[in-house]
Amino acid sequence: MKLFPLHLVPNDTNIDFMRLRWVSLAVALILAVVAVGAMAFKGFNYALDFTGGIMVELRFDNPPDVDSVRERLEASGYQGAQVQTFGTGRDLLVRLQPREGQTDSEAANRTAAEVVKLASSADNPAAKLRSEIVSPQVGKELAMNGLYALIFVVVGFLIYIAFRFEWKFALAAIFTTLHDVLICAGFFALTGREFDLTVLAGLLSVMGFSINDTIVVFDRVRENFRSLRVDPVEVLNRSVNQTLSRTIITSFVAFLTVLALYIYGGGSLEGMAISQMIGIVIGTISSIFIACPLLTMGFMKVTKQDLMPKAKDEAALARRP
Repeated sequence: MKLFPLHLVPNDTNIDFMRLRWVSLAVALILAVVAVGAMAFKGFNYALDFTGGIMVELRFDNPPDVDSVRERLEASGYQGAQVQTFGTGRDLLVRLQPREGQTDSEAANRTAAEVVKLASSADNPAAKLRSEIVSPQVGKELAMNGLYALIFVVVGFLIYIAFRFEWKFALAAIFTTLHDVLICAGFFALTGREFDLTVLAGLLSVMGFSINDTIVVFDRVRENFRSLRVDPVEVLNRSVNQTLSRTIITSFVAFLTVLALYIYGGGSLEGMAISQMIGIVIGTISSIFIACPLLTMGFMKVTKQDLMPKAKDEAALARRP
């Protein structure tokens, strides 16, 4: 007995996606503007990875309840404290901001002592292994490294797609991918959720998923342009319909995987899981409603001559006097 049908979407679908291209592109532009506005005016709620703070390593007699320790710290005013296990099951790593008004030396000592007291329980006391101050300068370096990684990925994608397809496809793919990343980043800025290194890793993985989905559609577009004698808009529409089943099934399976990470991965991986879930949904929608419609716009409008070298050469010769 089959638990799932082989095709969630029939292969012979004929939905007129291109008819909605102006609406979909307008909605995508509005969402991108909102995301940029949220990042520009509200900004990100940077975690300790970027802002610096106090790091305390604890050891317990028995394996501690991480969620319970985190709740006690938040109840005492340490909002956004990061608590995770490391080493053995009896060790905890706590990272948090010092209380307002404390100097660096005070923060390293008083905060560590208070963390030990709050983390301990009657039947499972904690002992401090070490504590240190995480400099904000480290956070700046991490932020710059993240920006460099983003630029490197974008340039790499641009070169790859330009060589494999054509520069119009490369621009459309980059615009689509950047749109997906903007929406994910804008969500964190708008909601005020903590932005840490795991979220940054999630955004980079969103780029990979988005570009992969877009390339699959573009590959079918190239094949259809070479085999069909119809209007370019119809070629794009058929290509989206022919890859629709594969797009939805792949996204559905990927979403289930990330959902499991969100449910069972704990608080330290929650941000990355959320960014990936949003990215999968937005990436799936953009590969259908944004990537191909961009190929019908202005200077990016793709034609058969763009994909067939012979036809391109003949067209160039015909234009000569």
